[in-house]
Amino acid sequence: MSSTGSNLCIRGDDNLQSMLVGTVMRKVKSRTWKKQRYFKLQDDCMTIWYKSKKAGNTHSTFSVSDVEVIREGHQSEVLLSIADEFPADRCFTLVFRGRKGNLDLVAESAEEAQSWIRGMRKLIENLENMGEREKLDQWISDWFKKADKNKDGRMNFREIRDLLKMMNVAMNEHHAHRLFTKADKSHSGTLEDDEFVLFYKMLTQRDDVLRVFQEYSLDGQTLSQSVLEDFLREEQLEGGDIQQYAKHLIECYEPSEAAKLLDAMTFDGFLMYLGSAEGSVFNPQRRGIFQDMSQPLCHYFISSSHNTYLMGDQLRGQSSVEGYIRALSRGCRCVEVDCWDGANGEPIVYHGHTFTSKILFKDVVGAVGHYAFKVSQYPVILSIENHCSVEQQRVMAQHLNHILGDKLLKNTLDGKAPIRLPSPEDLMGRILLKAKKIGGLEEIEEDFQTGDNSDEDEGAIIEEDSVHRESVRCRIKRSKQRLSKELSDCVVYCKSVHFSNFKHSRIHSKFYEVASFTESKARKHLREAGAEFVHHNSRQLTRVYPSGFRTDSSNFNPQEMWNAGCQIVALNFQTAGEGMDLNDGLFRQNGSCGYVLKPGFMRQAEKRFDPEKPHKRDDYQPVVLAIQVISGQQLPKVNIKEDSIVDPLVRVEIHGIPVDQDKQETRYIENNGFNPVWYDTLRFPIRGPDLAMVRFVVEDYDKTSKNDFVGQYMLPLSCMQQGYRHIHLLSKDGTSFPAASLFVHIRITDLE
Repeated sequence: MSSTGSNLCIRGDDNLQSMLVGTVMRKVKSRTWKKQRYFKLQDDCMTIWYKSKKAGNTHSTFSVSDVEVIREGHQSEVLLSIADEFPADRCFTLVFRGRKGNLDLVAESAEEAQSWIRGMRKLIENLENMGEREKLDQWISDWFKKADKNKDGRMNFREIRDLLKMMNVAMNEHHAHRLFTKADKSHSGTLEDDEFVLFYKMLTQRDDVLRVFQEYSLDGQTLSQSVLEDFLREEQLEGGDIQQYAKHLIECYEPSEAAKLLDAMTFDGFLMYLGSAEGSVFNPQRRGIFQDMSQPLCHYFISSSHNTYLMGDQLRGQSSVEGYIRALSRGCRCVEVDCWDGANGEPIVYHGHTFTSKILFKDVVGAVGHYAFKVSQYPVILSIENHCSVEQQRVMAQHLNHILGDKLLKNTLDGKAPIRLPSPEDLMGRILLKAKKIGGLEEIEEDFQTGDNSDEDEGAIIEEDSVHRESVRCRIKRSKQRLSKELSDCVVYCKSVHFSNFKHSRIHSKFYEVASFTESKARKHLREAGAEFVHHNSRQLTRVYPSGFRTDSSNFNPQEMWNAGCQIVALNFQTAGEGMDLNDGLFRQNGSCGYVLKPGFMRQAEKRFDPEKPHKRDDYQPVVLAIQVISGQQLPKVNIKEDSIVDPLVRVEIHGIPVDQDKQETRYIENNGFNPVWYDTLRFPIRGPDLAMVRFVVEDYDKTSKNDFVGQYMLPLSCMQQGYRHIHLLSKDGTSFPAASLFVHIRITDLE
């Protein structure tokens, strides 16, 4: 086997050669914890190995594929804390995918730091540019290394047997030995290189895909271009220039040059195509920016974070600028900042009246300024919860102006009083402040002493149905809070206001005013006046945030709020689970830019869509979604017990308007997480397809207790490709599992 990783190590690359030799660097966890470690790139050029300089200490490893990005210099709180001790040119941070903590490192010299920074970036770039076959070869190579216990480059049958357990497959020992003997061409009693690849291919024979291939193939060996065109047109329901697309697929995925010359696709090429992004369930055409970005901000769902500074729970969790960096790096476009008076006249950010740690407001603004537009050029909204004195509000305004400069929007775009919200396109590269404001956009020159108060998190303790006298007393108390004109002037299109009711809002509210609701209050409005809520959100922005009782930083179901047209649905990004799966799924489309255009019937004020009582209308056609769950591939183990094998089942969930909420399951397959086969068909009538999200969940069935989570994938129904498709599963953290997938057949037809 030619280790693909090794091929990535270009002989002439001095940086990679230096990494292969190894380097002593300091691993830094805090200002006081700085330990020397020996770091070395393994020969596979895919694994970083490191251990303490002291003899006898255990070593650690991590995969290059786990590293999302490398930050140079003092770009983490840990490295900032030792900035006076180590210069920026010797420091760098490895940021891992998911919720794994960063690795902060200090090299012995600026040259060594640059060698590792450039080398790591080269390895990551090479990984991203790998073809499908190279990725598969690398995956096989990784398994070979795991199973080769004595590191002699060969595997005996005992090691093969252990490998099968590691790969999550329970196989009859006689059958496994028969495959082993068949693959052992050298009759040495061991497998090496190409013999192992042969064994793997026999082990992973995809009879399910072969069945589809042979159904269309005229000779059982190849698909001619014209037959491939038929398959793409009839089965995959592809549109556009089918002839050109078939040519592209042969050129891109067919490994046989002889077949390419004949304009044909072999089974290997067919399998590679179906396992690629083009053969996946998510329509590649929906991955880039494809929506109209010139409509008012209120016409978009906006990826939004709650208490962004928190890395853990709401009571004792760590506050960190890393929370902002991670959220913005995931395409989040609205982050929250809770501001309180700090020592030495410097405002601080933390969850007030709790034991969460505190960070400086200016550090938060610095992180937002630096990372706001790394992954998306569309506007970022800074949602300010202001508990500061007028004096420290002035300091906040100074920091915002000084650090953000021209990025901070301080005036209407044309300098005149506008009549509607600007669009994401109009506001590219700009940061907007959502906070209380003195006066309005019609009164730009006026100077008031006090401003309206909003139902922000801490201010929303008194519910509207409280005793009237207490409500009045509370409002009088609120109105006494003074605002700094300097901070007020930083607020343009997102003025935070108190919400009374929909009738009052319809008559008096301005398009630039933003109301905030707890999840419970938003649900109440949705139940009692769904159509009014949708109508309200067609004209102005609404923010919804988690209940104060969610001290564990859990999330509510954002789908309910999107059903009402709420744009800023704020979630705890640090908490994995269904809520964040939904958020990731919705915002995976449209270039992952953080803005998704709402359906037309939610944007037009004259429409009266009620998610609680939907009626058939011209704007959308109810459909039936039929999913045949065919098979699974290389499902990860969830139980660390050596003899444990997954008993997988697949659950398909529909999230959308209430009438569409549904879930159905396949049977469970006993003792096979490697290549389980179901051929179970699940059917779902969907009345509101434009709002529907589809979630695939794989679980390990357990008849005595709760099933264990194995993997999941979420996407909007509108982004689904029909026909035979693979679903590439994600972990709880939303990171990918190499090779773990489901094979399905999808049909979407009109509901009669």
